[in-house]
Amino acid sequence: MGQIFTFSEKEKTMTRTLCVLVLALALLLAGAAVTVAQHPLLDRVAGKVIQKYQQSTCEQLWQQKGEPKPEMEQEFIQLLQSDPQLRTEFINRVAAPIANRLFECGMIP
Repeated sequence: MGQIFTFSEKEKTMTRTLCVLVLALALLLAGAAVTVAQHPLLDRVAGKVIQKYQQSTCEQLWQQKGEPKPEMEQEFIQLLQSDPQLRTEFINRVAAPIANRLFECGMIP
């Protein structure tokens, strides 16, 4: 009835490794959640940028390519230039939708 279950050294090592991996993943996800929660401005700007590319015609995108950027957009670009972590988060959010649209419009190979 009362069997004693013992782990081999290999099982103990695998269990420890699994625990370390789970802890590392939990910390990574918690850090990502904090980063997202700290940047509501980033959320709004990224959403507007994606919407602009999705709703603009290819002709409009070609025309806008050489136009000067509005002052608020220039300020946001300066913020991204001064904060590499924020820049990475922004690019991660907008890169795929923008690249797909530019590809559809023949603006990138």
